[in-house]
Amino acid sequence: MTDQILIDLPAEISTDRLIVRAPRVGDGAVVNAGIVESFTELNRWMPWAAQLPSVQDSEQWVRNAAVNFARRSELPMLLFSRRDGTFVGASGLHHIDWSVPRFEIGYWIRTPLTGRGFITEAVVALTEFCFAQLGAARVDIRMDPENTRSRAIPERLGFTFEGTLRRDMRSNDGSLRDTCVFAMIDPSALRRAAPR
Repeated sequence: MTDQILIDLPAEISTDRLIVRAPRVGDGAVVNAGIVESFTELNRWMPWAAQLPSVQDSEQWVRNAAVNFARRSELPMLLFSRRDGTFVGASGLHHIDWSVPRFEIGYWIRTPLTGRGFITEAVVALTEFCFAQLGAARVDIRMDPENTRSRAIPERLGFTFEGTLRRDMRSNDGSLRDTCVFAMIDPSALRRAAPR
């Protein structure tokens, strides 16, 4: 098996409306603005959004994410509009097990841009990338079962609901929460939803 550090990855992935690329030094300010704008929703669903970050915190995350991408330990991605360069949100491949290979797709979107199909478009591109370029045996998506908008994405795209991990983590308010697990092992099952 090839060491993952030697796997060549494209600088970016283009979809009809998005540029999907690794974080770069200097992206912290735009990422921070997106988090600040969307913090109410992010704090409810994302364990990493327990506290509002400073611009410096976001820049530190961006730089660490770029290192993780270079090491191939995780493949975080930022989403930008192809039309005007607007920062849309973030996605990427997490909890990677290269021995399988297995990837988990995570995502969040700036609150004013919800409901336009951007995350669905990014998830389709990343799922295709996992199977076609990275030789994935499995791609999964996990979320709080109460996050109906997030849950609708794998359901719409043909991922299989495998079950619910009960009381497997804590929410930012300290309460225990469940996690839904969706997975795809056959890329021919992927349904490509039309952009909105």
